[in-house]
Amino acid sequence: MAKRTNRGAQGSGTIRQRKDGKWEARYTIGRDPGTGKQLQKSVYGDTQKEVRQKLNAITKDIDDGLYTEPSKLTVGAWLDIWLAEYVKDAVKPFTYSSYETQCRVHIKPALGAVKLSALNAHAIQSFYNKLHRGDDDAKSLSAKTVRNIHGVLHKALKQAVRLSYIKFNPSEACTLPRVVKKEIQPLEETEIIAFLAAVKEHKYETIYIVTLFTGMRQGEVLGLTWDCVDFDNGVIVINKQLQKEKKKGGAFYLSTLKNDKTRRITPARYVMQILQEHRRSQLEMRFKAGQLWENKDDLVFTNELGGSLIHFTVYKNFKRIAADLNIPDARFHDLRHSYAVAALSSGDDVKTVQENLGHHTAAFTLDVYGHVTDKMKRDSADRMDAFIKSVKKPS
Repeated sequence: MAKRTNRGAQGSGTIRQRKDGKWEARYTIGRDPGTGKQLQKSVYGDTQKEVRQKLNAITKDIDDGLYTEPSKLTVGAWLDIWLAEYVKDAVKPFTYSSYETQCRVHIKPALGAVKLSALNAHAIQSFYNKLHRGDDDAKSLSAKTVRNIHGVLHKALKQAVRLSYIKFNPSEACTLPRVVKKEIQPLEETEIIAFLAAVKEHKYETIYIVTLFTGMRQGEVLGLTWDCVDFDNGVIVINKQLQKEKKKGGAFYLSTLKNDKTRRITPARYVMQILQEHRRSQLEMRFKAGQLWENKDDLVFTNELGGSLIHFTVYKNFKRIAADLNIPDARFHDLRHSYAVAALSSGDDVKTVQENLGHHTAAFTLDVYGHVTDKMKRDSADRMDAFIKSVKKPS
């Protein structure tokens, strides 16, 4: 048994071999302010050398003022605390629901029982790899989904570091799967013509047309309210979106935009005309519904009783139409892409298209629709060639 030295000094430690053969190092972290008694902790190992290395590292941290007492919290318990105390009142309800789902469905089943202080990069990396590869019990998840899960775990561990529950964030050392950028699939001009013919007199015709010719996101068009449609000036204000609580039987609610940035668009006169026609149709629906009408938010697009439309129902009807047109891979979001491509091809400048779409920067718009602008550059070069030929005198 090793001789004990510096017994009362903060940061000091002693090493001994226990009866079971294990080695133990005890160190002092201070005194209890109430009783004045020493506060001591222990670390253990299979050899004296291993324990001495651990003790030296701990006592150095104590001397440098960097010591953090290992947290007894498990990862699962910390995630519950983090969600309740640091997330719930700080983010939008939809975002909170997404974080909670990632924790409950993915992170806690795999890592929840691990001590927060014992969580390491290797365990997290293995967790990410299994998610991406899949196994007999679960299908593989896309790289984007794995990155989203990492984002939640990283934020939770970052807060734990701030509170000194752990010294560093182990998820920062992990390698994430590479996201392969999918090529956008806007509708071709012939497909747009066929689509407009197919939705004629469909119950969601106006929704599809407004989306196609304004580039609004699905939540934005379903959350559009009449006070944001200015017929006098031909302007639509986009300042909210319709969302649904992520739980069975969850309620619909109007939320702020994805980037919290209100935008004003001036759509084609045709769009405003069909919205005027739609308003008249809605007034007829309201008259038929009588006291059953319930459009409390004054939504532009509702069901027969004034209630919110269901995102999936609108999407499912779109997919059925697309399948009938032999474009089964088309998504509702492709209507937004189709607007952007048509606008750029028609000569709208990138800044205008960016603002209409609600992108953060024109650079992002260029990145998404670069192939369109490449074609515009070639067309510009052809026009310049024609101009040069028209002004160049024969030699």
